[in-house]
Amino acid sequence: MVRNLQGDKHESERQCAVTRLRLASGELLRFALDPEGFAVPDLKAKLPGRGVWITCTREIVEKAIASQAFDRGFRRSVKIADVLPAQVETLLERDCLQRLALANKAGLVVSGFDKVSKAVKSGKAANILHASDASPDGCRKLDGLFKAKNNGPEAADPGVCGLNAEQLSLALGRPNVIHAALKQGVPSQKFLSALARLEKFRVGIAVNAAA
Repeated sequence: MVRNLQGDKHESERQCAVTRLRLASGELLRFALDPEGFAVPDLKAKLPGRGVWITCTREIVEKAIASQAFDRGFRRSVKIADVLPAQVETLLERDCLQRLALANKAGLVVSGFDKVSKAVKSGKAANILHASDASPDGCRKLDGLFKAKNNGPEAADPGVCGLNAEQLSLALGRPNVIHAALKQGVPSQKFLSALARLEKFRVGIAVNAAA
């Protein structure tokens, strides 16, 4: 789980084509049609033409496919790639990594156990990340420091993010990134929003806002 640094903001509402619930646009995924008639994910909701909105979880996307919700939403026969749910997850993951790279370029990311520890102790770490393959001991130590610095036991637990060390290393351009700290800033907020969206897709949790 991650804490979203972005405050609440007004978002337009859309109706999920499967659940029929009206949700903030950040809680859903937009799909558009490509020239060959395939439904394709439109993460930034900017592709032209009619769009179909689906709650941002793998389960609901799979239900949309099984129930022919895309056909109803687009009011025509729609082609669906067998790998569509996996494609959505890959794109969400890629968006996370790109936004993390942008936060890094803005000077808002430090990595390495000692540097992260120093950032936490100095109060400069607004959030910390652990690779999914990080050792539990290292995570526990840094989480303890973070919670102690941020209102003790009541502080939110930063937790392990859904990105592994190889992915974090590639995004940050540094070898063997296991732990990282994010400083406050808009690029950090956008990355955390994207990461929360990825987590929601994987496990069905709610998010506050989309990037």
